[in-house]
Amino acid sequence: MRSADIRKKFIEFYVTQGHAEIPSAPIMPMNDPSTLFTSSGMQPLVPYLLGQKHPVGNRLVNSQKSFRAQDIEEVGDNRHTTFFEMLGNWSLGDYFKKEQLPWIFTFLTGELELDPKRLYVSVFEGNDAVPKDTESIHIWTTLFREAGIEAKLGERIFTYPAKKNWWSRSGEPEKMPPGEPGGPDSEVFFDFGMELGLHEKSIYKDEVCHPNCDCGRFMEIANSVFMQYQKQVDGTLKELSQKNVDFGGGLERMAAATADDPDVFNTDLFAPIIKNLETFSGKKYGSALQETQAMRVIADHLKAATFMINEGLFPGNKQQGYILRRLIRRAVVKIHQLGGAGSKSELGAKVYQAVGEIYDGVYFSSQSQEFLGLSQVLTEEIVRFEKVLKKGMAELSKHETISGTIAFDLLQSFGFPWELTYELALEKGQQVDRDEFQNEFRKHQALSRSAAAGMFKGGLADHSEATTKLHTAHHLLLASLQQLIDPTIKQRGSNITAERLRIDVSFGRKFTSEELQKVEDMVNKKIKENLKVTRVEMPKEVAEKIGAQMEFGTKYPDRVSVYMVGLNESIDPTSATSADYFSAEFCGGPHVSFTGTLGHFTIVKEDASSAGVRRLYAKLA
Repeated sequence: MRSADIRKKFIEFYVTQGHAEIPSAPIMPMNDPSTLFTSSGMQPLVPYLLGQKHPVGNRLVNSQKSFRAQDIEEVGDNRHTTFFEMLGNWSLGDYFKKEQLPWIFTFLTGELELDPKRLYVSVFEGNDAVPKDTESIHIWTTLFREAGIEAKLGERIFTYPAKKNWWSRSGEPEKMPPGEPGGPDSEVFFDFGMELGLHEKSIYKDEVCHPNCDCGRFMEIANSVFMQYQKQVDGTLKELSQKNVDFGGGLERMAAATADDPDVFNTDLFAPIIKNLETFSGKKYGSALQETQAMRVIADHLKAATFMINEGLFPGNKQQGYILRRLIRRAVVKIHQLGGAGSKSELGAKVYQAVGEIYDGVYFSSQSQEFLGLSQVLTEEIVRFEKVLKKGMAELSKHETISGTIAFDLLQSFGFPWELTYELALEKGQQVDRDEFQNEFRKHQALSRSAAAGMFKGGLADHSEATTKLHTAHHLLLASLQQLIDPTIKQRGSNITAERLRIDVSFGRKFTSEELQKVEDMVNKKIKENLKVTRVEMPKEVAEKIGAQMEFGTKYPDRVSVYMVGLNESIDPTSATSADYFSAEFCGGPHVSFTGTLGHFTIVKEDASSAGVRRLYAKLA
């Protein structure tokens, strides 16, 4: 079954159950500083899971483009990817387990025609705070019985602790920060069979195989999260005012299950990319493990890079730009290892185009001038890194003996991964001390984790008073930049904590100190005027007509939420013009009710974020 058919069937199935289809949010979240990328379908919906009314209703469905940076090092096996599509449906305080579990079982066995005998499920075993999920066990037992299958605990239905069957963005309950929603989940696994061969190679080969043993026999294809709890400041869990369903199923994995092939890279979501790599290298995918793993890394990383570039991201040395650069450079290294006589940048352009064609009409217009023009971002970075690669190899040639420390220095300075240094050392007849390299690498990881922990404290999702004020100030700042400097300025990203706001905007040069002072003065003027902040729901086309600002790269539903600052109260919001308000933006909130509560606004600094993008930092006092 084609992946496009699976996506279409999923959306249509839940629409018939009264769900409204919502568009995919950007892969780079605009107002969630707790993470660099959108890593799940629920992430953009946190305010609504916490009780805020969604503009289109309380039953939602979509396919969300997602990226998980923590999986970069895992890519290379048959199932891990950094970029993926998450098919999702949500109940915002409407239906719950007795509706959700039968629906997903019907979708998998009916719409996708998967054999129910090859489906296994897991549920939460319970702990001191949350009881065992006996309701889900009963529902699954009944569903399998109706399909002619006796589903016994420990044979078809398995219970696991929170590490496996609890979901929140931060993991199990003890890792959840205050304010974070989460809950027990129930997962569905597809059985590819013992004859797969992976089980025999598993570290679990001497243990009894089960869905969560990670041996390769089973693949999780669906996860229904019953999001009904919120972490409190005192560390306890409190039930939310509404019980939510948050379902997520990887499109790539569902496609693999329908094809009865455990390798997601054999699906049509990757096949055209792999074909380009085979042509370039003269190697056959699947014929040799090392070459196959290299093709998987290249295909995944360049696909993710294509999506990021088309949301306006440029390779850089900080945060999201650094991740993009890392993806491209890891792909180039793997292309080097794969071999091939052609140009690496030309291969990059072909893969870029293949990605566009795979998702043409879904996320891209692959023949548009805008899409075709952005391929230059990828090819220029490949050319740039090829020069760095040559320098690194020249440095490597200076050393008669390559120690683990030198190998790590090459990684830090030139982006040389261990595998490349190791292979080049072998060509020189040398052995590299891997333990020494790993020790240096672990030190680096510890420092990186410490830095990340400090970087991502707080976040807009906590809805604290300080963060909410800065979110409103963010709107005032963007409007002031457009009115005083350049009306074509657009937001390219933001990061708002309780301490400060950060905004990236499209602008081709450094702002002058005089310009920044004028902008700062205007924001403070609008704060003193104590303008009313009004939230209005309206059709998307009406919001566009009145000039409301949209987040770059975002697809919006037919009905949207717009926050308007300083709206003339005698004017109908749906017929307003730019003269009737100071600021209007598509936004889910939260915001203050009047600007006079914000305090004094100060622009702290301004610098470059990436090519054509400037970054401003500001605070309130």
